[in-house]
Amino acid sequence: MKIEINSKNYNVSEKLKDIIEKKVGKLDKYFNDDAVAKVNCKMEGSICKLELTVRSRGLFYRAEVTGDNMYENIDLALPKVEKQIVKYGDKFYTRLKRDSLNKDYLFFDELPIFKKPEVVKRKQFELEPITVEDAKIFLETIDNNFYIFMNRETGKVNVLYRRNDGNLGLIEAIY
Repeated sequence: MKIEINSKNYNVSEKLKDIIEKKVGKLDKYFNDDAVAKVNCKMEGSICKLELTVRSRGLFYRAEVTGDNMYENIDLALPKVEKQIVKYGDKFYTRLKRDSLNKDYLFFDELPIFKKPEVVKRKQFELEPITVEDAKIFLETIDNNFYIFMNRETGKVNVLYRRNDGNLGLIEAIY
């Protein structure tokens, strides 16, 4: 497994690099040699943020954690990624290493209970073409973190959403 470590507004020490490589390298148990793990370390104000992404054979696993220091963050991110691997392992078994999904887990003692989410509510509404600026106003007036609309300029469905940093994100559907 190839491990890439990047940073933004944070100085990754050699000690931290070694720990990240050692701990993330354990995930090699699940993946073939083509796997790439990317670890991004960022400082956002006084908060340390770590993003761990693993890609292999079309599979994509990701965890994002924040905390007081990166050493704790890596210990929080790895169980999240392993949980995703195990949860979807049966579905993507042929893309993982043979026999990697045995009961010897790396970052938790026993298999977590996976509850499948159910659709408990449905909504329907008509999409009328509006501008992104209008969508921003509508997002502010509703008690939600996203707003779905048809973009007047493109004629395509868009989703305007509130990001964790307080800014807005725009998802544009391509079809």
